[in-house]
Amino acid sequence: MTIQVMIVDDSAVVRQVISHVLNGAHGINVYAVANDPIFAYTKMQKQWPDVIILDIEMPRMDGITFLKKIMAEKPTPIVICSSLAEKGAELSLTALAAGAFDIVTKPTIGVKNFLESSGEEIIKTVRVAATATLQKSPLQSIGIKESNQDDFLANMSKTTDKVIGIGSSTGGTIALEKILTELPRTCPGIVIVQHMPEKFTGAFAERLNSICEIEVLEATSGDRILPGRALIAPGGKHLQVKRSGGQYITIVSSGPSVNRHCPSVDVLFKSLATNVKQNATGVIMTGMGNDGAQGLLAMKNSGSKTLAQNEQSCVVFGMPKEAIKLGAANVVADLSEIASMIKH
Repeated sequence: MTIQVMIVDDSAVVRQVISHVLNGAHGINVYAVANDPIFAYTKMQKQWPDVIILDIEMPRMDGITFLKKIMAEKPTPIVICSSLAEKGAELSLTALAAGAFDIVTKPTIGVKNFLESSGEEIIKTVRVAATATLQKSPLQSIGIKESNQDDFLANMSKTTDKVIGIGSSTGGTIALEKILTELPRTCPGIVIVQHMPEKFTGAFAERLNSICEIEVLEATSGDRILPGRALIAPGGKHLQVKRSGGQYITIVSSGPSVNRHCPSVDVLFKSLATNVKQNATGVIMTGMGNDGAQGLLAMKNSGSKTLAQNEQSCVVFGMPKEAIKLGAANVVADLSEIASMIKH
């Protein structure tokens, strides 16, 4: 079935270039474009799109307001096409919190060349968005006996100086918010890789810090991993954990992309497998691709506890699925259960 796409952007160049990119892909059709949400909504009454590509700052109605309207009326995968500017980062995070599927970043200059060179990523994002799960069924674990979960929690209580590593991608901003807002200040220290561009991670950490009981910061090299603190890998930098005397600290460094990502979940998880071992817990959550699967397996083999989010509660069941296929997860659990499983 052909994926029907609508592009809503006040830039004629953006509409033209993205239309050209998507219409050149098999199974995707840009059936309508609009220069503002009001015009778009009129067209949508005649044919509802499978995926919407949406700008944020537009005349008559801004993209955030339009996004909230659509998600309240008929939840539809919406890909935000946003500038990398600081203001754009903050607004894009607001959009993700309101239910946007993902972000395609665009520079403030050279937009045409950027979008053309990013064509494959845009096509992939649209394909995955069209299959996204936006409404969750009643939350239940799959394939896990109650005794296994009890054993999992009991084993965690025996360890000291615990470190929780979390990896996520598409859909991860909302999933992380749900987990972190449920954690008490007594929870173990947390390190997080969320696939996100530069400038976005700092704004994301600030937003979470303002609504969570625990402290949430963008990681820098040498940060101590402490109970009640979550450290998020900066966009464009890898995050690792190492032992320093009687404590664990973070190492933030530049480096090539791993599994096409920087930061990479695999890089974080493999450092936990090497340096934290049985005192670590790895959690792999919603996201496309396979980043983190091998790292979670390395953690399990080193004695770490490992956990994967189940399909029903994932926006995209890509990363957890690959980890489960490798046998890397001790437990498969629903998003609603993860906070209670890692908070002690």
